[in-house]
Amino acid sequence: MVQKKKCVRRCGEKTTAKKSVKTLSYKDAGVDIDAGNEIAANYLKLMQATFTKGVVRNDGGFGGMFSLKEFAKYKEPVLISGTDGVGTKLQIAIKINKHDTIGIDLVAMSVNDILVQGAKPLFFMDYVVTDRVNQKVLLSVVKGISDGCVQSDCALLGGETAEHPDCFPVGEYDLAGFAVGVADKANLITGKKVKAGDVIIGLDSTGVHSNGFTLARKALLEVGGLTLGRKIKELGCTLGEALLEPTKIYVKPVFKVLDSYAKKGASPVHGIVHITGGGIVENTPRILPAKCDAVLERASWKVPPIFDLIQKSGNVGDSEMDRVFNMGIGMMLICDKNEAANIVKILKSAKQPCQIIGEVKRGSGKVIYK
Repeated sequence: MVQKKKCVRRCGEKTTAKKSVKTLSYKDAGVDIDAGNEIAANYLKLMQATFTKGVVRNDGGFGGMFSLKEFAKYKEPVLISGTDGVGTKLQIAIKINKHDTIGIDLVAMSVNDILVQGAKPLFFMDYVVTDRVNQKVLLSVVKGISDGCVQSDCALLGGETAEHPDCFPVGEYDLAGFAVGVADKANLITGKKVKAGDVIIGLDSTGVHSNGFTLARKALLEVGGLTLGRKIKELGCTLGEALLEPTKIYVKPVFKVLDSYAKKGASPVHGIVHITGGGIVENTPRILPAKCDAVLERASWKVPPIFDLIQKSGNVGDSEMDRVFNMGIGMMLICDKNEAANIVKILKSAKQPCQIIGEVKRGSGKVIYK
C-alpha cells in the first residue's frame, strides 16, 4: 500500500516561491583578491631585476631575507634604517596620469637619508595603498621603485599592496618606503669630526625633489593660476613634467668618494647633509658642532628656474623659500679642506654636478649666507 504524502501546509497559510539570494563576496565589498594576486606575480619580475648577491630567494614567503655574509669583513657592522614617503608630489602624478617616476622618489628619500651616516643600502621595501587596484598604474609605480633600487645598488626585497575602499578618493593612492643599510661602526659619519676650516661641497639637486609640494602647488596652481600641462619656456617642458622630475639618488657618486678613501685611513668626509624638508637652513645644523657655523656663498651655485617660478607665482619670501625647498642643492659633503678639490673631481667623474659652496667657521651652529 502506497502512503500519500502529507501536506505540510497548515490551514490558512499561503505558499510562496523561495527567492534566490546572492552571496556577498570580498570583491563586492571593494577588494579584488584575484587582481591583487595577479599584480603580485608581476611585481616579482620587477623585484628580481634589483636582486643583489645578498638576497636569499624565498619567492612567496611572508618576509624577505638578506644574508650579511659579504659584510663579514666589517669589524663591527651597524645596520641603519630609514623610512619616508613622497608627500603631496603624488597629487601631481595623479593629476597628469604619469606614475613611472614617483617610485624613484620613494626610494631616494630613504636611501639618501641613510647615506648621510655612511650606510651602504642593502634592501628596500615598499607599502602601496589605494582605493581599488588599478594594475596599469600600480605596476608603473613599482617599476619606478625597481628603477630607484637599481640606481642605489639595493635590492627590492618585498612590499605590500593594500586596497582600502572608502578611505581614498577614486583613483588615488599613497606610498611609504623602508630602507636598510650597513656601515662599519668605525666608518660611521656622525658630524663629530666637523671642524672650523672644513669645506662644504654642494651636490646639485634635480629640482624640487620631494619636499615642499604643498606650498609649490598652492603658489603655482592656485595663486599663480598656472596649469600642469602648460609649457614653460624657462623650464623647457610642461610644468607638470618639471615638478615630477625624480629626486636625485646620491648613493653611487658619494660611495665613489667614500670607497676611494677606504684604504687610506681616516676619511676626509666629516659630515653629510641630505637637504629635505626644512631646506639647507634647517638640515645643516643637525650635523654642525654647537660652536661652528656653515657659511655659504649664494652665488656659488645656480638655482634651478623652477624655484624662481614658485617664488614669483606665489609671492613667497626669500626666507620661506630657504626653509622649505632645497634651492638647487640636494646634498652637502663637509670635508677636510686639503681634499676638497679631489672630492669634487671624483664626484664629477661620477657625473654628479657639484661645486664648493662654503666653509665651516667658528660660530653658534647656524647657517649664514653671504
